[in-house]
Amino acid sequence: MLEHDGDIESTSPAWISFADLMTGLLGAFVLLLVGVMAAQLDMASQLEVEVQKRQIEEQKRLSLENALAIPLASGRITLKNGRIGISGKLLFKLNSDQLEPEGRQLLKSLVLPLRSYLQTRDEMLMVSGFTDDKAVTSRNREFADNWELSAQRALTVTRTLIEEGMPASMLFAAAFGQEQALVPNTSEQARAQNRRVEMAPVPKASNTAAAAPAAKAARQIPGTAPHTAPHTAPRTAP
Repeated sequence: MLEHDGDIESTSPAWISFADLMTGLLGAFVLLLVGVMAAQLDMASQLEVEVQKRQIEEQKRLSLENALAIPLASGRITLKNGRIGISGKLLFKLNSDQLEPEGRQLLKSLVLPLRSYLQTRDEMLMVSGFTDDKAVTSRNREFADNWELSAQRALTVTRTLIEEGMPASMLFAAAFGQEQALVPNTSEQARAQNRRVEMAPVPKASNTAAAAPAAKAARQIPGTAPHTAPHTAPRTAP
């Protein structure tokens, strides 16, 4: 009888160790399960935020498209990824920053829809000038380089929009020179595509950092900071 009791006592630690092992495994499984569920909830939350962000962007695109329906239908402007594109030849003669009459009429037609669009949002309009890759000094010595030509064209468009009724606090100018080409400058047709002016609604005030990727290659134009009307005197064509 005593020997039997001794056998029971000798096997008890083994059962206790096995029970402790199973308890530990169960605890680890529960922790793992909780971790997986937390990760799934976080992923679901991030997905929901991304979906909402895309829905907002899509609503913004549709609103801008509706606001510009008439000029878009005429084919005089393009709208891609929230950027309004205008061919340089509609606005300026080659290597000039003097606005053509047709260009002024086009800009005038854009003021009302753009102003109405911006008034309902915490955004402002970035007016950007672009050139092709040919050195402007070989064709017009009035400008030091393509940066200056693109800057003056952006300023001309900005001033014209203000003259036609756009509040100065709603827009600013930026110059990209020959950077950010739409297509490789491999032909005269391609260069004509790259000579352009673009306008894009961007967040304003403290949120302007969000617009940094869009203006990454732009050179700052003195006197055209956000909420400030440009004051540089217009150039005279040679």
